[in-house]
Amino acid sequence: MLQKLNLIDVLIDELQHGLKTCQLRPFTNARPYPGSAIENTPLSDSEQKHAGGLMRVNNAGEVAAQGLYRGQAFSARDSKTGDSMRAAAEEENEHLNWCLQRLSELGESRSKLDGLWYLGSFAIGSMAGAVGNKWSLGFVEETENQVSEHLGSHLEKLPEQDLRSKAVLETMKADEMRHAIKARDAGAAELPGAIKRAMALTSKVMTFVAYRV
Repeated sequence: MLQKLNLIDVLIDELQHGLKTCQLRPFTNARPYPGSAIENTPLSDSEQKHAGGLMRVNNAGEVAAQGLYRGQAFSARDSKTGDSMRAAAEEENEHLNWCLQRLSELGESRSKLDGLWYLGSFAIGSMAGAVGNKWSLGFVEETENQVSEHLGSHLEKLPEQDLRSKAVLETMKADEMRHAIKARDAGAAELPGAIKRAMALTSKVMTFVAYRV
């Protein structure tokens, strides 16, 4: 009975975290907003809409990262790994804050499907955590590598004068690369090519949809 109650408590906590991630701004914000010292250069309507779409995709990606890490923590085989995954999710909260702030500055909203991105990633993370620590870390490394590439492409696609968005993405890219190296050094397993391709395809679908919705 106690085990059941504990599981229910954990599930309720995860549900609350997911709702906060998808509906509110996270509370953690240890570092200042990267664009705070950069002038907010005026953009044309089309440029503003395009930049907003890109930032909405980036925000959706951070929502998905929250789901992935929390799912891995939920099914982790030991408390150390679980704590590590929860700490990683906390670090990603800063990125969520920054994306949401830039979206607000651009007059754009977050993706209406953030709940779907979170739940899908939580399910994937739970499966990754259940198969073992090295594979869980492998998912982290590959996710961060793909996100770094994705952020690099967005830096090229942003309007040239949108320096505030670029400052946010450059800081995020540096963080993601650091997270990938940390996971690799911790013993991440190399994921099979088929899984990497499936992850890349899923990312493309999310990018296409979140840019528009």
